[in-house]
This record gives sequence, structure tokens and C-alpha cells, in this order.
Amino acid sequence: MREELEEAYGRLHAWCRARDYSGHDPFDALNSRLFRSTPLRRSRLARLAWTQLFKRSPINLRPAALVPPGRNAKGTALFALAALSRLRATGDATHEAEARALLADLLAARVEAGHGAAWGYNFDWQGRAFYAPRGTPTVVPTAFAARALAEATAALDTPGEEGTVSEGVWKYVTAAAGACQFILGELNRSDETDEEVCFSYTPLDRTRVFNASLLAGEALAAAGAITGPRAWGDYALRAARYVVRRQRADGSWAYGADSYQSWSDNFHTAFVLTSLARIRRACATQLESDAGTDAEIRGALGRGYRFWRDGFFLADGWPKYYHRSAHPADAHSAGAALAALADLHDAEPDAPELARRVAHWALRHLQDPRGFFYYQKRRTHTVRTPYMRWSQAWMAYGLARTLEVDSRQ
Repeated sequence: MREELEEAYGRLHAWCRARDYSGHDPFDALNSRLFRSTPLRRSRLARLAWTQLFKRSPINLRPAALVPPGRNAKGTALFALAALSRLRATGDATHEAEARALLADLLAARVEAGHGAAWGYNFDWQGRAFYAPRGTPTVVPTAFAARALAEATAALDTPGEEGTVSEGVWKYVTAAAGACQFILGELNRSDETDEEVCFSYTPLDRTRVFNASLLAGEALAAAGAITGPRAWGDYALRAARYVVRRQRADGSWAYGADSYQSWSDNFHTAFVLTSLARIRRACATQLESDAGTDAEIRGALGRGYRFWRDGFFLADGWPKYYHRSAHPADAHSAGAALAALADLHDAEPDAPELARRVAHWALRHLQDPRGFFYYQKRRTHTVRTPYMRWSQAWMAYGLARTLEVDSRQ
């Protein structure tokens, strides 16, 4: 299986690199030069309908609508994380060179955000709750950038005095700290008590999206473990408590706290599990003196993992988008699952076996002979659009993390 995964990762990596990691995205329809030339661009309903039309279409409408391919900051962070994972597994200098190049691109894509620096999407985004123009500082790409920068600090640091960071990676530490300053200084906190906090998606909204707030906490925990004040870890644990205490009795989480956010899906559950596991590791020292919070997080992880494992996957590894229906299955769910299972493998003995089944299914059903992964397998057809961030970046990261865990066995 390892040889098969290595070959699949190699073909995927070559396909993405040949395109300079640039491509289309399920949510980039508002980049259409055709749409932007009409008055419809000013209508909330038109923007929402246009976005959903392109996302749900069985064929790729973007070339006809003049939607150009683009680089996505979250995608760049995921490809950098994949390269760092391959470096840790193999020690191959080519992976280090690629990681450094992608990290340089990531740093160049930062946007100023008041109290700090952050990252946004390369397209206008119209959601049900709010509208975010292209480049709006946003917690999700910012948190994945912070994850990549924190991992780069550890993987690329050169030996020196204990407790110090070498000059060569200081730029990564500084950028990760800037992301935390953005999170604490610019994001709204719709719910906040002495024990809990929920961060908004952007400075423009007051949404309460569980995985997004938890990603903010993860970034604070990761950067705080390197250089930040203890308060960053405290905020991370408060964000963890907020989400843990809103877990449903069956172990699932809704997408968010509002009534219109009541659904659960595969990859957002994977994000929650991953961030909780990472916060717990990064805040291990603080949790030594807070056994109650540690038990809360550990218990929620166990319940959440069991619901996710039993509800979102078929026996052969098929990754269900929703737990009540087998269709659609998409590469994003598969890649996010592989990444989550790598973070959970120490706590959940069956995680490596589930990862092997998911990877095997994705390679058989979603990977094109040319190397890229299809978007979705639906009930009557497969959507073969090769989305760069949504499908390729997540599968690259997931496969790289699976190979890294396997290399330690």
C-alpha cells in the first residue's frame, strides 16, 4: 500500500506543480469577468445563486464564464504542509526546497489587518450570513497559514541554543505571531465568558462557526507554544471549551451555533477533531494543572471520533459527505479525513487502518490517470473538475500525512 500511496502522491504533486499550484475553486464563480460586467454583481441573491450554480454544476462552467485560475492562500498553506510532512518522513532536501518556496509565496500573500497580518481568499465570497470581498482577512486561511508556519519553524530550524529559534526561521515565527494578533485584535467574539470564547469568521461578521473558531484557537496554541504569551494558550483552551460544550449527545457537532447551521458533515467534523487534538498537544503544559479541561477535551475527542468513524464512512473507506447519505463522496472529505486520522492515530488504535481504507478508496474512485483528483462522486455521475484548493491540496496533505505516519510504524 505504501508504494501505491507514494506513486499516487508523486503523480498528484507533478500535476499540481506543473500548474504552479494555481487552479479553480468551488467558490470562485464571482471572479467571472462575465458576471462582474453586469449589475447583478451588486445583488446579494444574484451572487449567492451564481456561486451555487457553479458549485453544483456537473460540468465546469468557469472557462465559458471567464473565471481565471488563481492561487489560493489556504491551498498554498496545505501544499506547504504536505511538503513539510514529506520532509519529516524522508529527509529529502527537495521537499525542504519546495516547502521553503511555498512558504515564501505564503508570506507574500499576507494582507495587513489592523493589529496584525492575515490571509484571505482569492475570490469574492457570498455566504448566507455575510459577504466577504476578495482578500478580506479570514480566519480559516489564516489559521492554516499559521499551522504551516509553526510546523516550518520546527522542521526547518537549525540547531542552536536550547529554547531559541534560529534566524533562518524567525520570519515564520513573526508571521505566525502576526496571525495571532489578527485573531485577538480583529475578529469578533460573539460569545465570550471567563471560560469560553467563540471567534468570528472575519472582522465583518459575528457568526459562530465551530470549526472556524477552533482553528483560531489552534493557531493561538501553536504559535503560543513557540513564542507567544501564556494568554494565547488560555484563549485556545477557552475556544476548545466552547466547542466541546456544544457537542451533541450522539458525539456530533453542528456546523455552527445558529439554527440555520444545524447540519453536520464529514470534513468540518474532521477539522474540529484535528484542532482539538492539536490544541491539546500544544497546551499540554497548561493542561497538566487543569485536569478538568483535559478530561473534557479528551472525552469529546473520543465521542466525536466514534460518531465520525461510524457515521461518515462505509466499510470500504467511502467518505460520505453527510452521515445520512452515501452521496456525494468528494476528495475534500477524503483528504481532510486522512489528515485528521494522522493527528488522531496515537489516541485511536484503529485510525491507521481507517486511513488506509479511505486512501485506497480515493485512489480507486477519484484519482485521474493524469494525477489529479476529481471533485465529487455523486449518485448518477462523477464531477471531474480538478479544483486545486478543494481537492488537490487536501489530497496532497492527506496522502503526505498518511505516508508520514506509516514511516514511523
